[in-house]
Amino acid sequence: MALTLTNFEAVGFDGTAPRTIAISDDGTIARDALPGAETIDCKGARLSPGWTDLHVHVWHGGTDISVRASQAGRATGVTAMADAGSAGEANFHGLREYVIEPHTETIKAFLNIGSIGLVACNRVSELIDMRSIDIDRTLEVIEANRDVVCGIKVRASGVIVGTWGITPARIAKRVAEIAGLPVMVHIGEPPPLIDEIFDILTPGDIVTHCFNGKKAGSVLDTPQVYAKARDLARRGVLMDIGHGVASFDFGVARQAVADGFLPFSISTDLHLRNIGGPVHDMATTLSKMLAIGLPLEACIDAVAASPRGFLGLSAGDGLAPGTKADFTIFDIVDGDLDAVDSQGNHLTIDRVFEPRWTVLGASIEPAARRVPHEESPE
Repeated sequence: MALTLTNFEAVGFDGTAPRTIAISDDGTIARDALPGAETIDCKGARLSPGWTDLHVHVWHGGTDISVRASQAGRATGVTAMADAGSAGEANFHGLREYVIEPHTETIKAFLNIGSIGLVACNRVSELIDMRSIDIDRTLEVIEANRDVVCGIKVRASGVIVGTWGITPARIAKRVAEIAGLPVMVHIGEPPPLIDEIFDILTPGDIVTHCFNGKKAGSVLDTPQVYAKARDLARRGVLMDIGHGVASFDFGVARQAVADGFLPFSISTDLHLRNIGGPVHDMATTLSKMLAIGLPLEACIDAVAASPRGFLGLSAGDGLAPGTKADFTIFDIVDGDLDAVDSQGNHLTIDRVFEPRWTVLGASIEPAARRVPHEESPE
């Protein structure tokens, strides 16, 4: 059914936004008003391009950590997401058939360079030695799934690679180059050292967990490492939050933002081990970034225009006639939220993102922030 959206404040779009948005039966933005359309009063809420999470784990049942895509998606204000390496070449077909294709949200994926992906995350490493990687099969899977594979994922930290060090990341980068795709690199405790990882990255690649607080794995370890991280960002390497259960530190984020070192994208790294805290959802992660000093406009850019552009989706141009409607409608409300980072540090947040609805095509659905400490079924 056709929709007309009224009484909203448009944010994150190019140019001057209209006072109403008409959405045709086919889900695209109409040039003129549509007689007989259902009118939705947004009650003064903000309307942005659909929130997009570049780092989630939604291969539920295919890995032991993944949530259902519905738990990461429209119900919490997110209309598009990228699974970050839950599947490798050996099990990507299942992620596509059972998760990507059935859902109304846009779901793309970074293919894990390790063949088994995160089947038994951190209990069975996907990167034990060269037997863990099949370059030919990985390239075959990419070619067969070009429409949904958005990059290569490698977890380059000691708990995963052990003494193998930088080699898996180098292989992932080479495979990505052959395929013409970016690589997303998880940074954390060494080996390899963060310097070694930075040396192989080129514009368009992604550093995820960019504000982690792990010693010898943080961008703030030394002035030299920090300067290198800032230089990479200036040259087009993309810095992604990837909050997760162990990879976001209020202090690191606050200092970086104060210095003008801003993230390209705000993502949750949502999975079963953090959906009940400290992550909860995208709205809570956005609220944390706003609280540590990231301006509202930068928050919106990092959850909408930037990640949507990366995935090839409409962004600032999302109100143009003929474009598929893809919006998140939300408020920012006064609150008293006790938020926690991955190191157990607490922060009281007094301005909280509250999603109200998502619009995908001609479909509008209610959305809400996941209340901290609320149990979420597996």
